Amino acid sequence: MADQTPRAAMDEAVLPGTPDFVIEAYRTLAERAREMDFGLLEEDVIILDTETTGLSVRDNELIEISAAVLSRQGITERFDTFVHPTGPIPEEIVALTGITNADVAHAPSAREAVAQLADFVGGRPVVAHNATFDRSFIEAVKGDVAVSDLWIDSLALSRIALPRLISHKLSSMAELFGCASVSHRATDDVDALAGVWHILLAALCDLPAGLLRLLADSHPDVPWAYRPIFSALAQNLPDEPFSLRAARVRVLDGEPGEERFDADELVGLSMPSREDIERDFAPGGLVDTMYEAYEPRAEQVEMACEVRDALATGTHRAIEAGTGVGKSVAYLVPLIEAAKRNHITVGVATKSNNLADQLMYHELPRLAGVMDGGVSFCALKGFDHYPCLRKLERLARSTSEIKTDRDPADTLTAIAVIYAFACQSPSGDLDALGIRWKSVNRADLTTGSRECARRLCPFFPDACLVHGARRRAARSDVVVTNHSLLFRNVAAEGKILPPIRHWVVDEAHSVEREARKQWAITVAADDVRTVFERLGGDDAGVLGSVRREFAHHEAGTLYLGLCARASACANRASRAMADMFDAARDLSRTVRSGGYDQLNIWIGEELRASDGWSVFLPVALGAVDALEEAGKALQALAETVSQDAPERAADIADPARQLRELKDGLALIARGEDDRYVYSLQVNRRMRAGGEVLTAERLDIGAALAEQWLPELHTAIFTSATLSVSGDFKHFEHAVGLDRLPARSSQALHLDSSYDFDANMSVVVASDLPDPRNRDAYIDALEGLIFDVHVAMGGSVLTLFTNRRDMEELYERLQPRLAARGLELACQLRMSSARRLRDHFIQERTSSLFALKAFWEGFDASGETLRCVIIPKLPFASPTDPLACERSQREDRAWARYSLPDAVLEVKQAAGRLIRSSSDTGVLVLADSRLVSKGYGKKFLSSLPTQAYQRMDARQVGRYLELWRASHE
Repeated sequence: MADQTPRAAMDEAVLPGTPDFVIEAYRTLAERAREMDFGLLEEDVIILDTETTGLSVRDNELIEISAAVLSRQGITERFDTFVHPTGPIPEEIVALTGITNADVAHAPSAREAVAQLADFVGGRPVVAHNATFDRSFIEAVKGDVAVSDLWIDSLALSRIALPRLISHKLSSMAELFGCASVSHRATDDVDALAGVWHILLAALCDLPAGLLRLLADSHPDVPWAYRPIFSALAQNLPDEPFSLRAARVRVLDGEPGEERFDADELVGLSMPSREDIERDFAPGGLVDTMYEAYEPRAEQVEMACEVRDALATGTHRAIEAGTGVGKSVAYLVPLIEAAKRNHITVGVATKSNNLADQLMYHELPRLAGVMDGGVSFCALKGFDHYPCLRKLERLARSTSEIKTDRDPADTLTAIAVIYAFACQSPSGDLDALGIRWKSVNRADLTTGSRECARRLCPFFPDACLVHGARRRAARSDVVVTNHSLLFRNVAAEGKILPPIRHWVVDEAHSVEREARKQWAITVAADDVRTVFERLGGDDAGVLGSVRREFAHHEAGTLYLGLCARASACANRASRAMADMFDAARDLSRTVRSGGYDQLNIWIGEELRASDGWSVFLPVALGAVDALEEAGKALQALAETVSQDAPERAADIADPARQLRELKDGLALIARGEDDRYVYSLQVNRRMRAGGEVLTAERLDIGAALAEQWLPELHTAIFTSATLSVSGDFKHFEHAVGLDRLPARSSQALHLDSSYDFDANMSVVVASDLPDPRNRDAYIDALEGLIFDVHVAMGGSVLTLFTNRRDMEELYERLQPRLAARGLELACQLRMSSARRLRDHFIQERTSSLFALKAFWEGFDASGETLRCVIIPKLPFASPTDPLACERSQREDRAWARYSLPDAVLEVKQAAGRLIRSSSDTGVLVLADSRLVSKGYGKKFLSSLPTQAYQRMDARQVGRYLELWRASHE
């Protein structure tokens, strides 16, 4: 084990913005750990690792088990064995681990190996990295052998001990702290973890005084694997009370305090010349120094110069930059120049977390390392992405039962991780902390914008991670956020983000959809139930808690009376809302709809004039009155409580605010008098009750942006690989409001991809399939085509469906047929995890997938992982879609103006899944014959990244793909 980690190596290993005292503590850990005695925590502890044939315990098996007894002197005893699986080891696992079928041929069976392991472990505590994985494989082996009752996950523990590390992989930590190296062999990984275990124990001792004791004593009724560790370590540390406020003050010491100018205060921007920008991208220039092998691209330089011109002139741009242009660096260089030269803050908004992380952890740190004076940057997300420290303290110190449907120990682990992170992090959010949110009630540890106690909170403003992040953003050169927060900020009249007048909106093809989603007003049965459950009544929830707390107060009679009135009003409102949702479901039964499971019903003039509506409306308006009465009763209680317990008042005021918003939303939808909105009702037919949602969405997002947002900006750069339809930007400009601005306020630019799509991508149009509206014939023909494509490509096919019914029927037909050919096919079934499907598809090189809209964009699987994309049906909006219906009622040719270009852009997005690097090759199969039988088909084909397409009968496609594949391998 190394004495100290070099400072440069540690700087690269920790998150940007990590305080110096934390870096220094991490850097000296290895040296200090050697001198520390951890008593029983390093005596008779078992370190364990396994190797398996894959990641899924259901489909894979053990092939190696290694374990060791750890003591203060190191490893004193070992257990190592191969395991004989029931099938051959996959080639990729052989390549990864070096374990061959010959190695395991004469090894014990899994049952025999696990029995031997149990004898070796002898019930002692087991430490494993990602212990759930190893434990699940071992305990899945038949034989009812209990290896140990106490499993300690060193991965989760490392997030508590070393919260500022970018990576908590065993290999990363072992290398960083000079432990034995990881090799994807269980024996080597055990050696590495034995060294890392000492590091983690030492790092836990560096946490603030009193924190380990607080964690050890928190919710003592909950069995928790880490409790004995924290308790043992706390015995050897100073017995001091823990103060999170003091820890936050320490970690924030030295934070920069100077806010940037609001660009509205400046006459204009000082900007580098176009020639300066071109030099930045030339050989030997700024960008060249960022990468070991940088190749200048004319399209990237042109984009950077265009962004520079927009910033200099205070105008807007829509820039369609094809895959491979390098648009992130193209816009960041001139944008940062504007920030630094003019002492202002600039913003970048992305749709996906992947791109935001790419900017935060790659491009921006590299630019900070090569630009004079560095670059300050931060990420801003919505309230529920940050821990609420007030709620954290309340939950950790509470004696009440933890609310969860699963293991409450996961909540205690989340508490520990957040405490450690808050003690070492000036800023940051929850997203990368590895918290098991399926087990942890997120609302217990986060707050909403209006729920926040603000000045009543001891951490407000700077010590708070939410409000502190906004204040730090106002002192940064660059703020990275997401589309949803950007448009929530517009709705909140700029009260969420600092005053940023220069924005780049990346992945801008999603702007209209995301703004409509964020500005939607919804009244949802599930949300309503949550509000009333939170409120409770005489004995439960917020109202029950307030009643008990103030029962013996000197003004107890007043409080009890107010609580009783609030409880009665809340009960009446709850019943009224339940009646309203029942009436909404009854209303849905009167409407003819072609929906499969989820009905999405347009509330238009015809429905409002129906007999069903005449029954629903008075019930809805009665619920409006009940909500208003309940809101007033809660507000009266909150105002009275605030005089004696201001912090407690926030717990009452937030549900009161929620009831007011529900009342306003329900009244808006029921009356339907505001023509800026399209109104709809969503009902799940698979459920007998529950899940109903009433919705009001803004119809014209472009008009709203042109009125509420764009006039406040100096420059907005909208960029994506998919903005134009057949080279025309009019649809996009209308969608985001650029066409409503004065003449010459904006310009549009198309930049070709830097990749050779004509050589690397083929487009096939199956021209003889029946019209999709002739469903039975179409599905039969589509089954044959999809089968031929999968067989010809040997798997690695992504088929993107527009509706669940077609997808599930074809999956039932094709999955067994393809399995008989040795081809794996997965499907995005109900309740399946999109993330797991993605991960499996990427990891299993020859697997194929049937998926819905979640995979149409933002899914990267480069190389052999994805060789073919099939689009069975053009993704037109359903003719019963409320937005499409409202537009058709208000405008002639609405389908051609909205539905057609939207579908073209979605197909462009799907096609973009294929070629993600200069070496990628792939085939796009379009199985909708309307591409050649209808005039609008030309718009789809002319918008694709390659203009060369092959038109052929479906029966010829398989043979064509075999030949194409042979010529590209």
